[in-house]
Amino acid sequence: MSRLEENIRKVTPYVPGEQPQNKVIKLNTNENPYPPSPEVDRVLGEVDSGDFRLYPDPSCSILVKALADCYGVGEDQIFVGVGSDDVLAMCFLTFFNSGKPILFPDITYSFYKVWAQLYSIPYECPKLNEEFRIVKEDYYRENGGVIFPNPNAPTAVYEELDFIEDILEHNRDVVVIVDEAYIDFAGRSAIELIERYDNLVVTQTFSKARSMAGMRIGYAISNPKLIRYLNDVKYSFNSYTLNKVALVCGEAAVKDQEYFENTVKKITDTREKTKKELADLGFSFTDSKANFIFASHPEYDAKEMFDAMKEQGIYVRHWDSERISQYLRITIGTEEEMQKLFEFLKKYMQK
Repeated sequence: MSRLEENIRKVTPYVPGEQPQNKVIKLNTNENPYPPSPEVDRVLGEVDSGDFRLYPDPSCSILVKALADCYGVGEDQIFVGVGSDDVLAMCFLTFFNSGKPILFPDITYSFYKVWAQLYSIPYECPKLNEEFRIVKEDYYRENGGVIFPNPNAPTAVYEELDFIEDILEHNRDVVVIVDEAYIDFAGRSAIELIERYDNLVVTQTFSKARSMAGMRIGYAISNPKLIRYLNDVKYSFNSYTLNKVALVCGEAAVKDQEYFENTVKKITDTREKTKKELADLGFSFTDSKANFIFASHPEYDAKEMFDAMKEQGIYVRHWDSERISQYLRITIGTEEEMQKLFEFLKKYMQK
């Protein structure tokens, strides 16, 4: 097999959070603790299974139109895919081909490094500063493209639009991708900058604020030219991305803006209460603007705490990585789930 394996692509894969099958308090994968819009249930009940014999609409027109109407952009400015991971992978394939290294932070969504390796794209990872913030000057140098989440993951740090605009101004000759998986819990979106910067692509997802991680829907918003390039790659790769059920459910979720806003508010309210509780217990953390908190405690080892939580059926996320090995990423659950977390932590610390 040795000679055969010489021609096989080998990569270190992305490692997703655990998906336990038993009943646990699941605070490890940033899923929404609340169900999707009731409108999703309604349209699910109206789906005709006889339609499954036909291929879905390759242009995803009903969902594209719903998103365009929601964000006040043209339908030719929307690209959809099977979760934001699919959309981001298409972006890597489409936009990062100069041979120069692309730039993304050293502490960020770990799939970026996987895609870069998979597609043989050179990359460099400027370090976040001691407060886990991006140093924008590190992105002034020559490169083959820029990508970063806002808010960042797993740090939960959000940067204001003037910060994003500065990076865009210093990278006019390359595509800058702002991954906004958590933007609905944060602040203003970089979508506001699309008309001014022809090098900007913004990606978002239905997996967090819209409670549809299991449906796998993601999208990008940009100018028509860059979206056309993305579609050209999509149609060269997989014409029929989203299935019929995902399309109608996605459309229904987008149209129920009131439910969306109420759900986001519940999560952000719980997040702020959680910050206070964790601070009272002696934890340190960044000022989270996401649906999770990135926290450490000066008196307790993060891995030991992680293991103890898991034994009690409370799942959070831990990385045995440089700079963040003493941090836990805690997804915001329901009020009841967070209360059980606090009860555990108080008992753990009393021991």
